[in-house]
Amino acid sequence: MKRRPALLFALLSLAAAALFAVDLTTGAVSIPLSDVWAALTGGEVPAATAKIVRSIRLLKAVVAVAAGAALAVSGLQMQTLFRNPLAGPYVLGISSGASLGVALFLLGAPVLGLTGGGAAASLGVAGAAWIGSAIVLAVIAAVGRRIKEIMVMLILGMMFSSGVGAVVQMLQYLSHEDALKSFVIWTMGSLGEVTAAQLALLLPAVVLGLALSVAAIKPLNLLLLGEHYARTMGLDIRRSRQLLFLSTTLLAGTVTAFCGPIGFVGLAVPHVARMLFREADHRILLPAAALTGIVVLLVCDIVSKQLTLPVNTITALLGIPIVIWVVVRNQTAA
Repeated sequence: MKRRPALLFALLSLAAAALFAVDLTTGAVSIPLSDVWAALTGGEVPAATAKIVRSIRLLKAVVAVAAGAALAVSGLQMQTLFRNPLAGPYVLGISSGASLGVALFLLGAPVLGLTGGGAAASLGVAGAAWIGSAIVLAVIAAVGRRIKEIMVMLILGMMFSSGVGAVVQMLQYLSHEDALKSFVIWTMGSLGEVTAAQLALLLPAVVLGLALSVAAIKPLNLLLLGEHYARTMGLDIRRSRQLLFLSTTLLAGTVTAFCGPIGFVGLAVPHVARMLFREADHRILLPAAALTGIVVLLVCDIVSKQLTLPVNTITALLGIPIVIWVVVRNQTAA
């Protein structure tokens, strides 16, 4: 490995470890790092402190790591596949499909007289979002068999998102007040609502999605030079698309299902990774994006806890300037 990427990987790894530790100490009640360590290793610490660290903050920090890596890698894949710097993990309507699933569950169930709470309701929200994302994937895969032009699929994905958004708005208009509040809270995004049982589902799905993205490194490098070139090199474009769509759905769809829509991480972080590493090779760029995503989302989680704001607002405030910079730079280069 070249010297610059190796140094950057080491620095980002140290930053991620330090931020993970800081995340465990930060919250409504500040906990010293020594007490955090004692709680994690079974040392002498008040029972309340041990419960906060093990049952709440540790889960939230692990979710931030998984979500940061998943969203960043899915965004990188979509930007390479569509050869569009403004493509993100939700470009195919995956987020919209998840939102529709959650809207049907949270807004539709009370209308039908189906109410509930606790773990069952929480898992129901996640399951509804995942099913919505999977349905979108099935539709996109079916369309992909007939359409060869990738930009047409991009436009169709945007139109599909708009149509689903209209349906969600109708459900919001017709829903009860309590159900509407629950849905609005979900749309703000949260890393702290994931339970241990949900984490046991989230982590394997994210690991599988990342494994598929590693398997797609060679196709991604070929797609950098265009689909025509990739075909001449013997790449099965249809199979590669399906692999990338499945990986993106597992990564972005699962995170959206359990954490709500967390915007701008998948869109902005790949550009940050490219700027830092100055590489186009996905053998370096993919792990770089994952590690950068972990660092960024840990920072956003720490800031959101300090300001008591939804994490989605922090990711937007950090991501928007990067997106503006990308647009301005591309226009200047043109």
